[in-house]
Amino acid sequence: MLIQSTIETVNSKMNRNGSQSKLELPIGNAISRIQFAPHSNNLLISSWDTCLRLYDFDASVLRLESPSELALLDCCFTDEDTVAFAADSGGFITRYDLHSGVVDQIGNHDDMATCIGYSNETCLLITSGFDNKLLSWDVRTKKASSLSRSLDEEIESMSISGFKVTVGIGASAHVFDFRNFDKPTLSMEPCSGTQLRCVSSIPYAEGFAAGSMDGRVALHVSNSSNLNDTGYAFRYHPKSKDGRYHLTSINDIAFSPLVSRAFVTGNDEGYVSIWDARSTKRLIEFPRYSNSVASLSYNHSGQLLAVASSYTYREAKEKRLEPPQVFIHKVDDINFGSSSA
Repeated sequence: MLIQSTIETVNSKMNRNGSQSKLELPIGNAISRIQFAPHSNNLLISSWDTCLRLYDFDASVLRLESPSELALLDCCFTDEDTVAFAADSGGFITRYDLHSGVVDQIGNHDDMATCIGYSNETCLLITSGFDNKLLSWDVRTKKASSLSRSLDEEIESMSISGFKVTVGIGASAHVFDFRNFDKPTLSMEPCSGTQLRCVSSIPYAEGFAAGSMDGRVALHVSNSSNLNDTGYAFRYHPKSKDGRYHLTSINDIAFSPLVSRAFVTGNDEGYVSIWDARSTKRLIEFPRYSNSVASLSYNHSGQLLAVASSYTYREAKEKRLEPPQVFIHKVDDINFGSSSA
C-alpha cells in the first residue's frame, strides 16, 4: 500500500483569525490523535475515518493521506519526522514511511489496539489494547521485543517519557521502567478513586499528570525543583453557587516545551485551558469549541499548540455539532503572567 499525495487534490488552506488557524481538512469521522513531529511543524492526524494524514503547517498543505480499512485509534512519530506508526481497531500496528510512501504492518494485538507511543532512549514502540496487553516492538527490526506485560484490565491511556511508560487503568496509574519491566515502579490512584481518562508524562521531571472522568486534574511529581509539592489534585471547574461540582471528563493533557511550569488541558465540553503547574492557577482559557476536545499537541519549540475539536465516541450523550476540526494556536502570543480565572 502506498500513501497517496494530496498536495494538489485537497483544499487544505488555513483560515486565520488572530493567533488561531483553522485547518480545512476533509476528516469524515472522529479524530483520535494529533501529534506534531519531533523536529518540524508537520502534524500527524489519526481518525476513525480510517485515514492517517500529515499536514505541513508551515506550507499550509496537506502533504499525505493514507487510507486504511480500519479505524485508527492512535498514532505517533518515532524520533524521525519521516516515520510514524498507528494502532487500529483490528489490533494491527502499522508503520508508515512518510517519505517513500511505504506502509507495512509489524504485528498485532489480540483485540483493538488503543494506545501507541515511542521511546527515544530505547528505540522501542510501546502499544496497548483491549487484550489487556502492554507490548513493545523494536522499530529497527520491526519485530516484537521481549518486553511485554499482561495486565488485569484494559488500558485507558498511556504516555512515555525517557525510560518510563505511564498507563491509566480504571482509577489507577501505573509507571513501568523499561530497564526493569517485571513490575510497576509506582501504582497509585491520583484522583481519589475516580476513573482516569488520560495520563501524560511530565517532560522536565519524574512524574505524570492525570485527568479523570469527573473533571479532576492530578499531578504526581518526585525529585523536582520546579514544583513545590510531590503531588496534588484540583477540579477543572470549582463548585457552583448551588454547591455542586460541574463534572466533565478531561480528555487530554499536554506539557509546554516553552514554559516548563505550564500545561494545557482539554475536556468533553470543548474547553481548553493553560495552567501553571506550581500554583494550579489558570493562565488562560480559550473560547469554547463546538465539539469535545479529543487531543492536544505542542510543536517541538512549544510555540504552536494544536487542538482537535471532535466527538470521541466515549460518551453516549456526546453532541456532534460540527465535523471534526483541527485548530493551531500561536502560544508565544500568550502572556503567561496573566490569568483568566
